[in-house]
Amino acid sequence: MLVKIISAAALVVASVSAHMAIISPCPRYSPNGQNCPALPAGQSLDYSMSSPLGGSEPLCKHTVPFPSPSATWTAGQSVTVTFAPGGAPHGGGHCEFSLSYDGGNTFVVVYQVLGRCFGADQGTRQYTFGLPAGLPGSDKVVFAWTWVNAIGNREFYMNCADVAIKGGSAPYTGKQMTVANHNGYPTIPEFSGNFDTGANYYNNATTITVSGNGSSSGGGGGSGSGGQYIDTPNSPVAHNPASTVAYSSPAPVAPTAVKTLTVPSPAYTTTPTAPTTPAGAYSKTPPVVYSTAPQPTTTPGPVVPTALPVPYSTLPGNPAAAGSCSGSALRCSPSGNGYQYCLYG
Repeated sequence: MLVKIISAAALVVASVSAHMAIISPCPRYSPNGQNCPALPAGQSLDYSMSSPLGGSEPLCKHTVPFPSPSATWTAGQSVTVTFAPGGAPHGGGHCEFSLSYDGGNTFVVVYQVLGRCFGADQGTRQYTFGLPAGLPGSDKVVFAWTWVNAIGNREFYMNCADVAIKGGSAPYTGKQMTVANHNGYPTIPEFSGNFDTGANYYNNATTITVSGNGSSSGGGGGSGSGGQYIDTPNSPVAHNPASTVAYSSPAPVAPTAVKTLTVPSPAYTTTPTAPTTPAGAYSKTPPVVYSTAPQPTTTPGPVVPTALPVPYSTLPGNPAAAGSCSGSALRCSPSGNGYQYCLYG
C-alpha cells in the first residue's frame, strides 16, 4: 500500500511539471534527448527540462555547453525539431527557433510560429523548416527553442542545444529573439482567445547581425521592445548570462555652449516725411483767394533829360530871347530843335 501511495504522488509531480520540451536536437543535460553527447564534467542530468525558466535563471538555464555538438546542420537545408510526446501545450502561444554564435548572449531568429504553436489542435510535436542559406559556419552554435504560453501562469520556456553549422563566412542579419514573462523583460498577458496578443513584440523585434567568429551586433540577450502589452514600469533589459557587471547610468553630458545671434535692428530715420495726398483727395487747406479790389496807380513825374539842352539862342536861325518871362517857363523853337528856359522872370 505504501508503494502505491508513493507511485501516485510521483505521477502527480510528473503531471504538474510536464509542460513542453524538445528532445531533438538533444538539449543540454536532457535525460530524454536523442543522440545526446556526454555531459560536461561536473554537470548532471536535468529532470525539469519542461519547466519554465525561474526568475533568477539565465537564458538557456544551463550555460556550460556540451563538449561536442548534438547535431550538425548545413545552411540552406531543412532541419527538424522534435518535442517530447504528451506534455501540456497551454493553448499554444508564440514559439521561436533561434541561433547564437556568441555562446548564448545574443540570438537571431530563423523560424517562428506565432499564436498557434503546437497547432490549432495542440497536437503538433515536430516542426521542419529551412535554415537561411546565408548563415555563417561555426562548430560552436547554440540552438534555442523559446515559448510564451497562451493560457496559464505567465511563463517563459527555453531549451538550448549545441549544434555545428556548415555555412559561409559572411555575417547574417535577422530578427533578434524575443524574451517575455521573465525577469527584466515585459509581460505578455494571457491570450483569452486573442492569438495576436503580444505578437507585436515579435513583429517589431530589433535586428541583429551575427558572424561565424562569435561576434554579434545590434542587441543583447533577447528583444522585448515594441509591444503594448507591458505591465512592468521598466523597459526591456538585455540579458547577458556571462556578465556579472552591474548596469550603470551613462555619465551626464555637459551641455554645449549656446551661441547668441545678434540680429541688427532696422535703421529708422528721424527726418519727417511730408505727407502725400492721394490722388483725388480733397485738401483741408483753405484755397488762396485773390482780391479783385483796384490797386493804386502811380503817376509818373516829369522826365529829366540826362543831357543839358542846347540853348535856344545858339541854334542857327533862332532869334535871341526878348521881353520878360515867368520863372522856369519853357519855350520851344519854331523848328522844334530847341527850347528856351526862363531863368530870371
